[in-house]
Amino acid sequence: MINSREILESFEGRMREFIDGENFKKCIQCGICGGSCPFGFYTDFTPRKIITATRAEIVNEVIESNAPWLCTSCNLCTSRCPSKIPITDALIPVLRELAMNYSHPPDELGQALTNIHRMGNSFGESNKKRTKWSEGIGFPVKVLKKGEHVEYLFIVDDFGSFDLRGQEITKAIAKLFRILGIDFGILGEKEKSIGDHVRLAGEFGLFEEIAKSNINELKNYSFEKIITMDPHAFNSLKNEYPKFNFSKDVIHYTQLIDERLNDIKKILHPLNYTVTYHDPCYLGRKNGIYDAPRRIIESIPGIKFVEMYRNRENSFCCGGGGGGIWYDSYIKKYVKVRPAEERVLEASKTGANVLLVTCPIDAIMFEDAIKVTGLEGKLKVMDISELLLESIGKGV
Repeated sequence: MINSREILESFEGRMREFIDGENFKKCIQCGICGGSCPFGFYTDFTPRKIITATRAEIVNEVIESNAPWLCTSCNLCTSRCPSKIPITDALIPVLRELAMNYSHPPDELGQALTNIHRMGNSFGESNKKRTKWSEGIGFPVKVLKKGEHVEYLFIVDDFGSFDLRGQEITKAIAKLFRILGIDFGILGEKEKSIGDHVRLAGEFGLFEEIAKSNINELKNYSFEKIITMDPHAFNSLKNEYPKFNFSKDVIHYTQLIDERLNDIKKILHPLNYTVTYHDPCYLGRKNGIYDAPRRIIESIPGIKFVEMYRNRENSFCCGGGGGGIWYDSYIKKYVKVRPAEERVLEASKTGANVLLVTCPIDAIMFEDAIKVTGLEGKLKVMDISELLLESIGKGV
């Protein structure tokens, strides 16, 4: 039988280890968090109710409920919390850690974490397949050797390496780099999962192991900056890895394309699309990158750009963050309309025929949602890199 007092003491002790972690005691019970949450109607305990449970010393009931797992780690609750409680980075992950220790996590989550621990990626594939996306791309992609130098080290991460849809986006980004003459390379089989979803899932020990291992591996190569396509990889490398004495500059690919916009504008040709753009939680709300993707979109001739009602810091979530993409079947048991389904319906209402993304997980989640919402043939999901390539290709 779970000792409720023991659980509460463990929870409070872990929260003290995080910056502003003890702010949970300052909760004013306003309910903004639950009202902001994509799963607010479905979870047994919203963040406000979780904190109420700590005051009633029944955290054991929380970790045995669906509450630790009905969270997309979208950071909307944290960004709006008047008491500055680190809900996304501390409260929920700590509860998940306790749930894994004292209760039972979703089976798919356990499998993904095991794959990362054993194989270095959530797909359970051999890391030798990390370069498969580059096959047939039409030019050699440099796989760095120890001591070799490039200007940009391209970190692809798991979904861009192993998922078929993610691979298409990786190819598009690499082709843009090639067109712009950008000096870049990849680690190939030496690359391993960056681990942001692991951290958010509450596996802090595994995340620390991953981060330290990756940092040691990166010391073997010479590069000026790291460039990513995955906002979660971007977030961990930029904000979490420095906690382990990592100090390299990290950018998202849209930032680099934005810097080179004057060059790329010269080779763009008109497209006849009405497009809307989804701000990824960990590019936008978490890291404040809103304008670069929009400047790229607006640079393409012929494009009509319309915003969704929820955009920028108020953007909705795809539902795949924090490990959600790994245990979608668990979420389906409790959630009538998944966040990705709600989001594509919102995109469709703008009159757009293209939903633009800058995250491989967004593309995966939204394309699945389109199939179940009857929007096939009406709404198409494209990464901004793919739209740019199509515009360039019109002149070929």
